[in-house]
Amino acid sequence: MNTGGSVVVPRSFRLLEELERGEKGIGDGSVSYGMDDGDDVFMRSWTGTIIGPNHSVHEGRIYTVKLFCDKEYPDRPPSVRFHSRINMNSVNQETGVVDARHFAMLAQWRRSYTMENILIALKKDMASPPNRKLHQPPEGSTF
Repeated sequence: MNTGGSVVVPRSFRLLEELERGEKGIGDGSVSYGMDDGDDVFMRSWTGTIIGPNHSVHEGRIYTVKLFCDKEYPDRPPSVRFHSRINMNSVNQETGVVDARHFAMLAQWRRSYTMENILIALKKDMASPPNRKLHQPPEGSTF
C-alpha cells in the first residue's frame, strides 16, 4: 500500500545500482568509479578516477580518489580521500582527505547524492577560480 511517502531504497540495492552505473561508464568518461574488492559483500571501499578539467592546471592529469561507504551510507556521505596528490582548497594537504567544511556536497549531504555526484563535483571544484591555477605537486605523486 502506498502511503504517499517516498520509498527508501535499501543500502545494498543502492550500492548495486551505483556499481552498475560505474561499470557502464559515465557521461564523457572524465570520471569513473568501481569497487576495490568484488568480494566485499558490504560494498564499502571504492576507487574513483577523475581526469582533470580542461583550461586548468589539472588538464590531462589523472587523479585517484578513495571513497569509503560505511554502514550509514547513503544517509551519511562516504569518506573521501585523494590518493593522488593534489592542491585544492577542500583537500587536506597532509592526508588527502576532502574536508566537508570546505566541500559543499559533503557538508550539505542528501541521501539522493551518489559517488558519481561527488566525483563530478570534485572535478568542477578543480576548475573553480580558487583552484584552477594553484601550483600542483609533481604528477604521479601520492599521499
